[in-house]
Amino acid sequence: MGHQGSRGERRISSVFLGIVAVMAVTGWAVWTQYATSTGLAVFLFVTSAWVVSLCLHEYAHARTALHGGDLTVGAKGYLTLNPLKYTHALLSIILPVLFVIMGGLGLPGGAVYIERGRIRGRWKHSLISAAGPLTNVAFAVVCTAPFWLDALDGVPWPFRFALAFLALLQVSAAILNFLPVPGLDGYGIIEPWLSYNVRRQVEPLAPFGLIVVFALLWIPEVNAFFFGAVSGVLSGLGVSELETYCGHDLYRFWQDTNGLCAVPR
Repeated sequence: MGHQGSRGERRISSVFLGIVAVMAVTGWAVWTQYATSTGLAVFLFVTSAWVVSLCLHEYAHARTALHGGDLTVGAKGYLTLNPLKYTHALLSIILPVLFVIMGGLGLPGGAVYIERGRIRGRWKHSLISAAGPLTNVAFAVVCTAPFWLDALDGVPWPFRFALAFLALLQVSAAILNFLPVPGLDGYGIIEPWLSYNVRRQVEPLAPFGLIVVFALLWIPEVNAFFFGAVSGVLSGLGVSELETYCGHDLYRFWQDTNGLCAVPR
């Protein structure tokens, strides 16, 4: 009975499989330009792929915690990849999607509750925190593979632009997540190595860490520096600023385009 329960706790949810199906169908529509509106197809493809990456990000935290000693993550539904099981669906899914729609920024999610008291060893705690953003890094590597492998022959322009924009979201999410700011995974990585007094003083700041980061990103100089770093990483992976710009342009299909990224059918 317990064995069956544990298998049920790890069964991939139909909700996640549905999101993957949307990603696959809309990705095909972007590739073939089958849809009447290529922009709408790009919007649905990138948004569903982004939600898939958010689910994998949270799953990576939970799976690493399971191996670290927190056996409660299964009962909480975290191993099913179902985004509706997260502690804060708003923080983990809805807000990140809204930020993509509004500004093309990969907002880190963060809403699986790990019972840290069950886990022994500082390295395990650090690895649990690192697992999420490392998933974004892996996603970015996959999205940019056609670029750095120089394998873009035959890849339709809309799909190429969509991959470039999706890669930008993954890289920006990874960079933000790795910042050593309370409340973000980067702080979670270093927290086990800090003294008890420092951790106790910093703990009340955790709920405000992400808010402070986004307030800073409204400062033009900080924003330019951040996106310059994102562009630098993407450039190293073979993705140009023009490609990410055109991907974002196609994604925002409801806006009038200036024609710079017009895609021939």
